[in-house]
Amino acid sequence: MRMSRLPLSVLTAMLQAVLLVVSVCIVYFGVMWVESDLEERMLKRMPSGAAQAYTDLNAGRMPQEEHLRSLVTNIPQIEEWGNNEIDLSIITFGVIAAATCSLIGYWLARKISRPLELLAQATEDLRAGDFAVRVGSVRKGAKEVATLIRTFDELAAELESMESRLRFNTMAVAHELRTPLTILQGNLQGMADGVFPLEQERVRQLLVQVEGLSALVEDLRTLSLAAGQKLVTQLSAVDLSAEATQVLGASRTILASAGLSLEAALEPAVVSGDSQRLRQALLALVENACRYAASGGVLRCETGARGADEAFIRVLDRGPGLPDDVSTHSIDLFWRGDASRSRATGGTGLGLSVVQAIAKAHGGRLEFAARPGGGAMITIMLPRESAA
Repeated sequence: MRMSRLPLSVLTAMLQAVLLVVSVCIVYFGVMWVESDLEERMLKRMPSGAAQAYTDLNAGRMPQEEHLRSLVTNIPQIEEWGNNEIDLSIITFGVIAAATCSLIGYWLARKISRPLELLAQATEDLRAGDFAVRVGSVRKGAKEVATLIRTFDELAAELESMESRLRFNTMAVAHELRTPLTILQGNLQGMADGVFPLEQERVRQLLVQVEGLSALVEDLRTLSLAAGQKLVTQLSAVDLSAEATQVLGASRTILASAGLSLEAALEPAVVSGDSQRLRQALLALVENACRYAASGGVLRCETGARGADEAFIRVLDRGPGLPDDVSTHSIDLFWRGDASRSRATGGTGLGLSVVQAIAKAHGGRLEFAARPGGGAMITIMLPRESAA
């Protein structure tokens, strides 16, 4: 098992155990070394007669009485000196052990704390606005530290993505606002200067631009509420077929204007949801088809259940369809499927973003597929766990 994968508590316990063993070994072997030389030095400190008596006794010989008497006389001083030498060696090697363990502990602590220093530096860089900063993988360190670094890198990547999206969305909003505001400013300035006559038709055209700005602001507000998880506030039992019937009935005029005939296959499917937001999502899909799929001549709407856990609202058309990668495409603000889906076709470019936000706010999702025989098929899938 690699050290880098061990929890911090285990690493700390291992470090303490290693330092304890090292310190004990240094003191033990140091004292043993001193004791191995102690006898020889002790003999040198004794009077010659006492030293001879000690040697004879160790050799199993009977020492002379005079030498033996000298040894007995000097034993207390020799014992005191030997004890002092042992105590001094314990203190000396204890200090050596402490210094050695401190160096080892510092080295190991640096190995463990180095990733945290890198993380602290990366945090400072992130705070300064460098969202591209990453700590990267570390081979050494505690398991918790590795997890923290991985989480930080994921957070930094998400912040970088959010910052990129924010820049894009800011530019996109400015781009979307510039055209109608330029038209309004130019025409109003011309009327004020007397260049353009104040005609009812011209005022009606300017009103269309104002309505477009209002729709853009409302869509942006919807997405803002979704980001704050405040989009769906009133939940009740909602029959998708009844809501679809209401929306399609109110949409017959715009369908006729787009040259689309209506087909419906509405089966009852009850979910817990916000009826107003669900109608808003379906209306956005219908308006999307009117703008981009009018050439198909027909629009079909379906509601129903998929198994016991999901219900759906589906809109199908016979238009040019969607790009092949749209099923995995992130529906960003102002996303349009291809060049043909430009501002010239109308709309704010936020329709599918709004639909996706409403679906997610209900715990559902938005699905895209090519319709067999041509066209697009867009489905709002909703959970039925809390359905009435």
